[in-house]
Amino acid sequence: MIKRMLPLLIGLSVCGAAFAQDMPATAQSTTSTTTANHTTTTTTTTLWPAQPPADGSTEDAVKTAIANAGYKEVKGLKFKNGVWRSKARGGNKKWVKLAVGPVNGKVYAADTPSKLSKDEISAKLATAGYQNVKDVKFDEGLWAAEAKTPHGNDVDLLVDPDDGSVVAKSHD
Repeated sequence: MIKRMLPLLIGLSVCGAAFAQDMPATAQSTTSTTTANHTTTTTTTTLWPAQPPADGSTEDAVKTAIANAGYKEVKGLKFKNGVWRSKARGGNKKWVKLAVGPVNGKVYAADTPSKLSKDEISAKLATAGYQNVKDVKFDEGLWAAEAKTPHGNDVDLLVDPDDGSVVAKSHD
């Protein structure tokens, strides 16, 4: 019984710390228009940022990370859906789809299996403070999931298949 309670207590203590943190500002714009008896409010929320984060890797740093991972002939490198994406040739001369973390610079090959299972990813996200984790699936080298932050905001997440850390997140 104690062995089952220990992970729960650890998870709850981590969640407590996550709840105590302030949520960063989201990229939202709200426009209100009022006419005679009708008010229209339009809210636009950016899904994935169009540019990598300010503290993230530059295009040159990403190309270097890809080369250091043993890939050559990088083509189609662009920042898309929260990560850098491209194709490159590996040592076997085959083209492989790659994703590169915008901050950590880690290279994720689409054909590499995950070290963690779907349930382990869900547990890691819950321990990190995310709630209502759903639609967890492994796609092109990264786990993707939908969840709510401790403040109730919907987010889409890309998760590292080796350690369960969040590589990129976006608001719905």
